[in-house]
Amino acid sequence: MNSSSLPKPAPLRPDFDPRAVPVLGTDAHLPSVPPERLQADALQQRFAAPPIWTPEHMQERNVFGRARADAAVLVPIVLRGAWQDRPTVLLTERTSHLSTHSGQVAFPGGRVDAGDADAAATALREAHEEVGLESRFAKVIGQMPVYVTGTAFHVTPVVALIDPGFELRPNPHEVETAFEVPLDFLMNPANHRRQELARQGDRRVWFSMPYSVDGREHFIWGATAGMLRNLYRFLAA
Repeated sequence: MNSSSLPKPAPLRPDFDPRAVPVLGTDAHLPSVPPERLQADALQQRFAAPPIWTPEHMQERNVFGRARADAAVLVPIVLRGAWQDRPTVLLTERTSHLSTHSGQVAFPGGRVDAGDADAAATALREAHEEVGLESRFAKVIGQMPVYVTGTAFHVTPVVALIDPGFELRPNPHEVETAFEVPLDFLMNPANHRRQELARQGDRRVWFSMPYSVDGREHFIWGATAGMLRNLYRFLAA
């Protein structure tokens, strides 16, 4: 990702630990997306002929009063499993030395450049710059609604199916690690925690989706979790 890349997620430098914010509960009462809808063919068909549905989260409060900036992220669905029957979502965790968003989980992505043909071109370019994912392994199947972050980035999530033959080369200046989360975990609302921060008359509510692998917890929250929640609503509709 270059120096003009998208901050992820808002706010730029939270003065609280989101892990310590009270959890209101989960959405275990909602149904999981059926496994057959998570297969490659079904995902392509869903984007080719979208159902009637309503995004749940589209805009965060502009906490810095910034001007609009356009950006795109790649939602990379890796076709894992013996028969590509348990896809995963590729995510990144930013390095701890960064001045903004250190240690936070995000999709690969960044600001739209003048030379980008469209949002998909931005997302694929940034994914290559950030983690070394080559576009030849990606098949773009659609886009999700624009998500407006608290830093006024208007983010287009670009969904792509990823052939598992890729080899990642994370940019060590920005990416601490890249990891994969099973899509069925993320599409199960029992794993969607609602958190609320209330102070000085202000109230913020967001989703978090903590995921542990190899003894390490990756705390997915904020804009990344909001976009995943919209993907859940889209696939569950």
